[in-house]
Amino acid sequence: MKIKNILVSQNAPEDFERSPYAELKKKYSINIDFYKFFKINCTTALEFRKTHINILDYESIVFSSTNTIDKFFELCKDMRLEMPESMKYFCATESIALYMQKYVPYRKRRVFAAKDAQVSSFYDLLIKNKNVSMLIPCSQDGIAPQLEAMLTENEIKFAQAVVFKIAHADLVHDVDINKYDMIVFFSPNGVKSLQSNFPDFQQGEKVFAALGKAAEQAVEEAGWKLHVMAPTKEYPSLTEAMDAFLKEYANRRR
Repeated sequence: MKIKNILVSQNAPEDFERSPYAELKKKYSINIDFYKFFKINCTTALEFRKTHINILDYESIVFSSTNTIDKFFELCKDMRLEMPESMKYFCATESIALYMQKYVPYRKRRVFAAKDAQVSSFYDLLIKNKNVSMLIPCSQDGIAPQLEAMLTENEIKFAQAVVFKIAHADLVHDVDINKYDMIVFFSPNGVKSLQSNFPDFQQGEKVFAALGKAAEQAVEEAGWKLHVMAPTKEYPSLTEAMDAFLKEYANRRR
């Protein structure tokens, strides 16, 4: 099988021609399509109030993605709620912590990030601050079972706050899944959407790529083979990992 068509399960970059995907397309003479596998709907203030969670009862907010940051602060705006300067923010990666500057003035921020992209580093950060009560914004599916177990085991006071809901996109009618030789995932939700839309889906020779441990685990739990993974020490970005794979794959076929 030759890799000719790649499906990236997220929206296309605003300036595709200046993105790393454009370089891959030109370098390997391939077609790259973008289609978001799921839709995200923010929880309304009315819906959130029904949960009886008071955000300001907690001393810190825990973020595992930039998307969660956006939806959390969108909800706060809807509720006309301002975060106190004393609020702490624990982030799973440095890039997520930097993204916080969009909402929290740098000079006032109390933002903490895990030392690296490893899940163990994120957990170490939370355990180090176990005496601080934590609110964890999430989707209607809740936080990862492993995270919940770790927090419970370490007797950390926490609560889950549903700040957005996820709905699977209609891939059956909008995407010709058989056309693609490689599918790129960015979250477990993308994997679940593929499973939901195509319950009898067989991977066959399709190449799967994933960004992040959560997406990697979702692919493996679905019983599929993962060929490309990032970030790693060798390939910090997914496009770098894809480049290396496509180069090696092309050489194998010669």
